[in-house]
Amino acid sequence: MDLFDLTGRSAVITGGNGGLGLAMARGLAKAGANIAIWARNADKNAAACAELRGLGKGEVIALACDVAEEAEIAAALKETLAALGRVDVCFANAGISGAGTAIPDITAQGWDHTLAINTRGAALVYKHVTRHMIARAAEGDAGGKLIATSSGQSIMGVNRSSDYAASKAALNGLTRAAAFELARHRITANALLFGYYETDITAKADPRFGEWMAKRIPLRRPGDHAGLEGLAVFFASPHSDYITGQCLPVDGGLCIS
Repeated sequence: MDLFDLTGRSAVITGGNGGLGLAMARGLAKAGANIAIWARNADKNAAACAELRGLGKGEVIALACDVAEEAEIAAALKETLAALGRVDVCFANAGISGAGTAIPDITAQGWDHTLAINTRGAALVYKHVTRHMIARAAEGDAGGKLIATSSGQSIMGVNRSSDYAASKAALNGLTRAAAFELARHRITANALLFGYYETDITAKADPRFGEWMAKRIPLRRPGDHAGLEGLAVFFASPHSDYITGQCLPVDGGLCIS
């Protein structure tokens, strides 16, 4: 028997059409899970769907969804349940890099936009997904997993990133609160505090930032996307059932450097 077989389990991954989200989705697909990607870009959604369908036997769908809009979250969940029947796992992965402004230059608009996606978006996704999970629990089918994509910046300082850091620190708080509140329904909640990975977001940064990060990381390299596959499968599987309320750095030792 495969210890990490996810056949019959269904997972939602917001922002799962690229970057870290798609890397984690690949692992879930290979483990046999049914997958629903919720993301904004239709072309990237279609490409991700085609790739994931070639990796496993589970159903794969992709739905247009902006997590800053609650109505779109509700609609995406409705379509997901119609297609897959249930949601066992939710990866709140959708996020943006932030306004990139120094603290004296903060604007209310830039700050609110970052938190609307990185923090409020995750909270609203959890709101709708957990309503379904709690309803299942009331019918004798308890259990569910919430996994948030957070960042090492939530516990470390980086220049010109106060809105992003604050949004991810708030996400850590949401994770702990959700773990405590939802434990009675056998729903766990954890956050992964990712360090430096090469993504579309980091590609927009000054190349010197990547060089500086590589020198600061004890393992002396960016994170590898292939390694995220097993990580996602572990947190989606029953083997992580006794882990909840944790904010786990996945950063090559960056947070201790």
